Parts: sequence; structure tokens; C-alpha cells
Amino acid sequence: SLVLEILNNSYQLSSVPLQILFYVNGIYYIFYFLATLAMIVYKSQVFSYPDNFLAPDLALLFIMAILEALRLYFGSKGNLTEEEAPLGFSLVITVGSVILSVYFLVWQTYVLKADVILSAILLFTYGLESVLQIIAIAAFVS
Repeated sequence: SLVLEILNNSYQLSSVPLQILFYVNGIYYIFYFLATLAMIVYKSQVFSYPDNFLAPDLALLFIMAILEALRLYFGSKGNLTEEEAPLGFSLVITVGSVILSVYFLVWQTYVLKADVILSAILLFTYGLESVLQIIAIAAFVS
């Protein structure tokens, strides 16, 4: 009877693969941010980067970093505490992160092949995380 009670109380709904992906994506985003920042600096030196486009590209990169920190914090918190609200909020923030990632993939002033590769990897991880977040939210609600 005591063993069953312990097993019932320790039943875990939080997703280990999702938590691992949050961690890996946090590390990858640091690399993505630094590489994208370096490439913007590189492009501003090598190409005729219009002055009125440099500041918005940099601003969007920093906004994306803030969104990413919030997204990972709420997603991780929601997963570990098995609460759907922070996980859902993280999912909503992911939409903004996806839009900004697509900006750096397609719409920024100059797009290098490295931009395409880095953004494609980031979009893939966002997609995978979103699916796992939806599954986790469904598990928490039921």
C-alpha cells in the first residue's frame, strides 16, 4: 500500500525530451545570437549596408534574444511545475520567435548562406519544441 502511494505521488507528467530540448535550444540560441551578430557586423563592413537598415536589424536581434530568454524560462518552468499556463505562454512567445527567425532567414538586408542554415536549424527546433509543448499541455490538462 505504501509503495503504491509513493508511486502514485511520484507520477511525473513533465516531459524529459522537452526539457532537454529547452536546454539544448538555450545553448544553440547563444551560438545563433553571437553568430548572427558577428555576421551583421561583417556585412556592415564588407557590403554597402544602408545605415537606416543596420539599427533595425540589430534591434530585432536583441528583441529576439529577450523573447528567447522569456520563452525558454516560461517553457521550462511550465514543464517542470506541470502547469499549462506558463507552457502555453511560452508557446505564444514561440510565434514571435518564429516570425523573427523567418525575418533573419528571408527579410534581413543581406542574407548569407550561413544565415539560412542557422535560421533553418532554429526553426526546426521551434517546430519540435512546439509539438512537444502541445503534447505536454495535453498531458497536464487531462
